[in-house]
Amino acid sequence: MAAARAGLAGAAATAGVVVAIDQATKQLAVSEIDRGDHVSVFPGLELTNARNTGVAFGALEGGGLVVAILIGVSLALLVGYFAVHREMPWLWLPVGLLLGGALGNLADRARQGAVTDFIDPVAWPAFNVADACIVIGVVALLYVVEGRQRLARREAR
Repeated sequence: MAAARAGLAGAAATAGVVVAIDQATKQLAVSEIDRGDHVSVFPGLELTNARNTGVAFGALEGGGLVVAILIGVSLALLVGYFAVHREMPWLWLPVGLLLGGALGNLADRARQGAVTDFIDPVAWPAFNVADACIVIGVVALLYVVEGRQRLARREAR
């Protein structure tokens, strides 16, 4: 029970930190860069002020209700999985990253109808801190879940 509470607290704290950093960096980008402008950080990386009404990398651009349903279903599945497996070591970290990233982008959608993207590497679509946390969270979730299964298979031998 204590491990479950600690996992919940860790996920909530991680999500809170992600949302705070995401919203602060987006606000800084919007206040310092005119919409559509680019500021070179170093060769290969620019900061910009762009909007995305789709999901990752502009997929489902203008999807509105479809995007909202996909996000809602994905979050419900994630929270359900976490509720069942909340005592799994380190599961709180990817869950917190994923929830924080989703909530950060949902806050943008609720406030302005689109997500603010500002990190713009060459040959890659612009993204933001929430997007980066979602990608890292997916990779970490796969690592935590697969690592646990691999360990169980090894112990069964």
